[in-house]
Amino acid sequence: MFAKIYRPSRTAMQSGQAKSRLWVLEFKSSMAKSPDPLMGWNSSGDTSTQVRLQFDSKDQAVAYAKKQGIPFRVMDKPATQRKPKTYASNFSADRKEPWSH
Repeated sequence: MFAKIYRPSRTAMQSGQAKSRLWVLEFKSSMAKSPDPLMGWNSSGDTSTQVRLQFDSKDQAVAYAKKQGIPFRVMDKPATQRKPKTYASNFSADRKEPWSH
């Protein structure tokens, strides 16, 4: 079992940062998926892929993996810098591009 520790990105339907501050420990599948003969759905005998643990910090997730003896990889994403803007800046006289429609 190999685990991946990461912070999930926000969904396309999200405008805020909810559920993207937690760290997730997820197991990679060790078996290949095969189609079910009756329904044709993909299935696998590996149930560890259904386990998804959430932690408040990266250190907690790493400590848990080390304590349990789980090999892991930490996937860090660079922090994004948000530029604060106001609605009034759309109509300012010193815009670089002219605003019109």
